[in-house]
Amino acid sequence: MSETDDGTASAFHSHIFLGKGHEKSERKTWAVIWLCGAMMIAEIVGGLLFGSIALVADGLHMSTHAGALLLAALAYTYARKHAENSNFTFSTGKLGDLAGFTSAIILAMIALLIAYESVSRIFEPVPIHFREAIPIACLGLAVNIASAWLLSSGGHHHGHGHEGHDHNEAHHITTEAGVVIVEVFEDGVPPRFRLRVETGPALTAQATSIETVRPDGRRQLFTMHDQGGYLESVEEIPEPHAFTAHVQIGQRDYPAIFEEHEHAHGSTARDNNMRAAVVHVMADAAVSVLVIVGLLLARTFGWLWMDPLAGIIGAAVIASWSYGLVRDTGAILLDMIPDRHLADNLRQIVESEGDKLADLHLWRLGPGHLGAIISVITMQPRNADYYRARLARFKSLSHLTIEVSHRP
Repeated sequence: MSETDDGTASAFHSHIFLGKGHEKSERKTWAVIWLCGAMMIAEIVGGLLFGSIALVADGLHMSTHAGALLLAALAYTYARKHAENSNFTFSTGKLGDLAGFTSAIILAMIALLIAYESVSRIFEPVPIHFREAIPIACLGLAVNIASAWLLSSGGHHHGHGHEGHDHNEAHHITTEAGVVIVEVFEDGVPPRFRLRVETGPALTAQATSIETVRPDGRRQLFTMHDQGGYLESVEEIPEPHAFTAHVQIGQRDYPAIFEEHEHAHGSTARDNNMRAAVVHVMADAAVSVLVIVGLLLARTFGWLWMDPLAGIIGAAVIASWSYGLVRDTGAILLDMIPDRHLADNLRQIVESEGDKLADLHLWRLGPGHLGAIISVITMQPRNADYYRARLARFKSLSHLTIEVSHRP
């Protein structure tokens, strides 16, 4: 006997899986396109008026830069407009990853082109017009710095290292003597309770303790020791950090409820469309810096080989960034498990009470949104809602389907 629940009536079943700040990212990308477009037109018109072929060439180069950013902007716009289109089974959250993958391929082609041109110039040097080339490279660098600043301002596309829980959840407890703060502290250390006095007399370790009561009724007592300015528990707090903490101060008991929520961080929350746009800008900026250094050394010391060498180094840097984008976006497009740590946590929670996780599918729906299909075998009279409640702490599970099979 089995039952399946896809959470139709629950908050998990929203079918809009766009990243946080999607519209803001869209506006920033369009703003950078206008900046690059204006610069492109100014360079081409100026080059034609003043007879500078180098200026015209840089303007045409800027057009490829604007074209790559246009791909990102159109992806944002299309994803937003079609977010509720039922023809997309899991909405349009992956469109940014598709655009990022395409941008990465374009970056790889640009890297190959720069490398080919640079190697050709080593064997067949061409005369360099330093008076024009250096100011143009500086102008290009300035535009790239402005573009990177516009795209990165207020953004969170780089993310942090891993899927994790809220650190250092704190509760204020009002006692007869004053206000005490109790928190689970775990920044770079094993998780322990900390007690600090906000107002009132100092606490003594001998007269203070904490006892946790978990949802299944298990209890654990934590003794405290003085760390100079605050009290800290001697014992570490085992996972998960979901319990009622009874803070014993003297003869009084003060309960504080701790709830653990896991959010999307790192690669799960990363906006690869914005990341690709920033990589395009940064690649261009890196090439501009290398070109300026190469040109200055070539002009000062007559090292004409420095200019193509700078091009080869720039091509290698761009190729490296391109590879990283292809690897990460390709994994998402192929529905690889986005976070092995999260998958292990899901299995641990389901199987912690004797049930068996028969099947688990976990994939990314969009920045900060994950989908999961979970198949559970149990001998207990539990339904899908029971497991949905146990997995409610994973806030990044935006679409959860649970199948429960009952075995005697």
